[in-house]
Amino acid sequence: MAEFDPRTHALVGASGRLSVPQDDEVTRKLLMLIEGECEGLGPSKAAKKYGFSRQRYFQIRTAYAESGAAALQSKKRGPRTNYRRTSEVVRQVIRYRFLDPKASAEVIAQKLCQSGWTISIRSVQRVIEDFGLQKKTLPLLSPG
Repeated sequence: MAEFDPRTHALVGASGRLSVPQDDEVTRKLLMLIEGECEGLGPSKAAKKYGFSRQRYFQIRTAYAESGAAALQSKKRGPRTNYRRTSEVVRQVIRYRFLDPKASAEVIAQKLCQSGWTISIRSVQRVIEDFGLQKKTLPLLSPG
């Protein structure tokens, strides 16, 4: 049967070889599962060969069993939604800015926190920048 050669990034068999792109994570994970489950290499050795932990091997195997090869593609990491700057918080920041145009981001954040909203000063600044609500500064007039 064919075996993956990590040095050359190729699947090598009795009749030839098939190159695997280095950044093709789906193929690498699938080959790891094939060698670990079908070729008798075992989960620990297969995971080590492909640069994964034993625990990650089993996570990948479970994902593959549930959803097939599409589940082997890595997902975007990090928060899925903007959980701090919700639409209601954004509306409140804009409201406070229009009620008092001279209020700083710190003051608006403090007012929101006192009203029960959890938001940082930087998030208030981002809302103000996103909606173009910054304080306008007058250009300096040159003497002349």
